[in-house]
Amino acid sequence: QVQLVESGGGLVQAGDSLRLSCAASGRTFSSYVMGWFRQAPGKEREFVARIRWSGGNTYYADSVKGRFTISRDNAKNTMYLQMNSLKPEDTAVYYCAANIRGTSGADYWGQGTQVTVSS
Repeated sequence: QVQLVESGGGLVQAGDSLRLSCAASGRTFSSYVMGWFRQAPGKEREFVARIRWSGGNTYYADSVKGRFTISRDNAKNTMYLQMNSLKPEDTAVYYCAANIRGTSGADYWGQGTQVTVSS
């Protein structure tokens, strides 16, 4: 089992920045691909970004490429999502995920953190 706890969400204005954190614990996840998904009201959950815990290879959805940066701190077992130039359409509940398969599924999920971007 892997436990994931997100933090860092909040209410910001368009153009602002926000950093989400995901603290991971439990079984070893050094071989996992971890990342972030989001779900806006009335919409399906969508992939945002992922990172290979060992090696640090990253991949982003086109909608956030160039604005969001995913990273991890191995010593702290924590993953981050730095979100810059936020737009109202970024408003969603953001979920941390572990052992991601492609861009559609994962074995472990956090509880989610709300990000609201006002115009």
